[in-house]
Amino acid sequence: MAYKDVTPPAGEKISIQNGKLAVPNNPILPFIRGDGTGPDIWASSVRVFDAAVQKAYGGKRKVSWFEVFAGEESFKKFNNWLPDDTVEAFKEYLVGIKGPLTTPVGGGIRSLNVALRQMLDLYVCLRPVQYFSGVPSPVKHPEKVDMIIFRENTEDIYAGIEYAGGTPESQKILDFIAKEFPKDFKKIRFGTKPAAEEFWKAVGAANFPSDVQVGVGIKPVSYSGSVRLIHSAISYAIKFKRKSVTLVHKGNIMKFTEGAFRDWGYKVAKEFFGAMEIDGGPWCKIPEGKPGAGIVIKDAIADITLQQVLTRPEDFDVIATLNLNGDYLSDALAAQVGGIGIAPGGNINYITGHAIFEATHGTAPKYANKDQVNPGSVVLSGEMMFRYLGWTEVADLILKGLNGAIASKRVTYDFARLMQGATQIKCSEFGDEIIKHM
Repeated sequence: MAYKDVTPPAGEKISIQNGKLAVPNNPILPFIRGDGTGPDIWASSVRVFDAAVQKAYGGKRKVSWFEVFAGEESFKKFNNWLPDDTVEAFKEYLVGIKGPLTTPVGGGIRSLNVALRQMLDLYVCLRPVQYFSGVPSPVKHPEKVDMIIFRENTEDIYAGIEYAGGTPESQKILDFIAKEFPKDFKKIRFGTKPAAEEFWKAVGAANFPSDVQVGVGIKPVSYSGSVRLIHSAISYAIKFKRKSVTLVHKGNIMKFTEGAFRDWGYKVAKEFFGAMEIDGGPWCKIPEGKPGAGIVIKDAIADITLQQVLTRPEDFDVIATLNLNGDYLSDALAAQVGGIGIAPGGNINYITGHAIFEATHGTAPKYANKDQVNPGSVVLSGEMMFRYLGWTEVADLILKGLNGAIASKRVTYDFARLMQGATQIKCSEFGDEIIKHM
């Protein structure tokens, strides 16, 4: 691939062979520093990564980091929020990592993160949530939280179609429903001008809109999209010897989108993994003699799940869910174990091998260039990345180092202000602490 504004370093490409990653000893990994606090976080994190690789392999393996650009820094350099070079680099080299990105205001790309996920068809948003001893938490037993969320990344609201109320587009949709599905149209309480006027008059409004103002949204949920997400979640549970997979949905109300996701999930469990129903179903279990024997596949309504991850977190292990539910769950769980500042994420296509690991928090521009923020989200995203590459020794060292750094109570301000007896240190110094405790 010929690049316009960036030059790949010396190194080798990761490839996928027979459905498995083939990782050379000197892989080229694209990275984006990110905006706002991104450069500070990356500077600390990359030293942690390189130190872990060196300690694990004594120089026999080494990453060739390939810097590419997106977001505000890219716009300043190239007048382009997401250059073709960047997309092509992630396509060509399969696996990479990024910091937080600014989302441009106004026209153009709604979200650079979403754009990258869609361009590479990264259908799994993988969000592991675990507790590190000593991290301040608002709950009594954060150590019980140990979950892996598989959030569908390409459908639901990420592929949603919306039209603003009062526009010709939304009116066309309303007219279509009124004509073709009159029974369903009755559910739209203020879908006609007389109904809207009746409301305004009832509340005594002197002035009210002269047209019908009903925003309309469509959320697609497909069989194929659901199957590949749920298949990935169950495969992960088998590979890492987890105990259960919970299908989280709102199928009691949205029966043919979220409800279908649940039903298709049980179908995947039975047809691909040989799961058998428990006590007449729908819960099922992979039987003895099959890979993953003993793993239970079950389901839970989204709203009660948000309660039960607080009151009974030990009941959840791997979670497979649609986009919006996964968004709520992953952030709520992150709060239980110390906040989004140390929450990692990965966006993965297990079929093609493409993956981008990323910080899950925002750019926090008021802290930019102050060497102050916690680099944990990128550090742990790197841990996920190395584990994905099969460099488990590196991933284990990163976890060991982070645990040791937190236990030493020499931590960044977000932890120090909530930990008794803690010493506040800089972002770069926290990286040093992680390395020291490997």
